[in-house]
Amino acid sequence: MANPWTGEVSLVIDGERRVLKLTLGALAELEDSLEEGTLVTLVERFEAGAFSSRDVLALIVAGLRGGGWSGTSADLLSAEIAGGPMGAAKAAAQLLARAFMLPEDRAR
Repeated sequence: MANPWTGEVSLVIDGERRVLKLTLGALAELEDSLEEGTLVTLVERFEAGAFSSRDVLALIVAGLRGGGWSGTSADLLSAEIAGGPMGAAKAAAQLLARAFMLPEDRAR
């Protein structure tokens, strides 16, 4: 079970519940994989609803890797994600929000 207070998000992939988390290492890997911009521009794209499927996939992979998974984005190309593309986008947005939420905001 994911713990939102520590930034975790759960997502069912191929029938298995996975815990995703954007650790510092996962964030660095994510930023390195972005084709354009920085993490700030990624957050801005999500806030504006202008994110791409590549953005969603990159966030899901980073979150999985932060949760201890050792796969790559190629491993997810044919994966069944609960909720489909919208479920993946929702999990990606939650990952971003929880990774950058201030501790005092989590108490609310």
